[in-house]
Amino acid sequence: LDRDHPVLAATVPKLAALARRVDEVVVLADGAVPEHLPPNARARRFAAPTKLGRGARFLGALARELRGAQALVAHMCPIYAVLAAPLARPLGVPVVLWFTHPRASPTLRLAERLATAVTSVDERSFPLPSRKLSAIGHGIDVAEFTCVEPTPGLRLLALGRYGDVKGLDEIVRAVRLAVDRGLDVALEVCGPTPDRAAAESRRRLAGLVAELGLEERVTLAGGVPRAQVPRLFARASALVSNTRAGSADKVAFEAASACLPVLASSPALGGLLGGLGLTFHGPEELVERLASLDLGVGRELRRRVERGHSVDSWAEGILRAACL
Repeated sequence: LDRDHPVLAATVPKLAALARRVDEVVVLADGAVPEHLPPNARARRFAAPTKLGRGARFLGALARELRGAQALVAHMCPIYAVLAAPLARPLGVPVVLWFTHPRASPTLRLAERLATAVTSVDERSFPLPSRKLSAIGHGIDVAEFTCVEPTPGLRLLALGRYGDVKGLDEIVRAVRLAVDRGLDVALEVCGPTPDRAAAESRRRLAGLVAELGLEERVTLAGGVPRAQVPRLFARASALVSNTRAGSADKVAFEAASACLPVLASSPALGGLLGGLGLTFHGPEELVERLASLDLGVGRELRRRVERGHSVDSWAEGILRAACL
């Protein structure tokens, strides 16, 4: 667990919120930076060069910590719930799985059956039907973001790694439609290309931008350090997210925490955006939303994150799921 790691940075505030509510938190992780942990938390590392080795070391660490434990939380890694349940549940230790992703793997299906409880952002952000499921919000560290005043006009931001699942091509087509209808729209896409698939997705998107004659309207940038994300929010009018159905795009909640209007297509974001005229399906409807966008809606979005998607509400949800 490393505050500076782009993926794990958001996990540290969640851990701190849990730690404020319990006597002790023990973190079983592949790696950890002890100074980033709360005072009443400690880490056991199970790093090993092979999957089999990591599994064996995880089980060994888990067995030593289960005595006296009151709950186990498997955070975004279903395999931890699968490995832990046969040891934990016979001892009466509930296993709570936290997971939000549109893909249902065989490991996730098994984890759902073995876990005591399942938690996710929203009922639509967990890809399997489950009577064990509780929607507990996303767990955003709202204090990390200050409320920005949206940039006048329609300066759109799409943030996240390049990939076809992001639906960036539809956003680019919407920009073309919006310009043709007299709207002054610009789009900045910021995201890393960590593998060949992401690089190819960016290449195709650049081709589409050129084909539609939008070189002056659309900027395809690379990834940015997490510390720079608030600056991106500050120079945008709105964030646009077009991830596939079932994806509760975390950056949408972060933008909302910064009072930035969010336009999104995934039904899993309905709890955040519902009733505000911010959801869309396809380029045509996105253009309609842009034409009627109220830049002042961001403050209501922040209030919604504070009420139902903060790290504190997330931690309370985890404890409820564990019946603690």
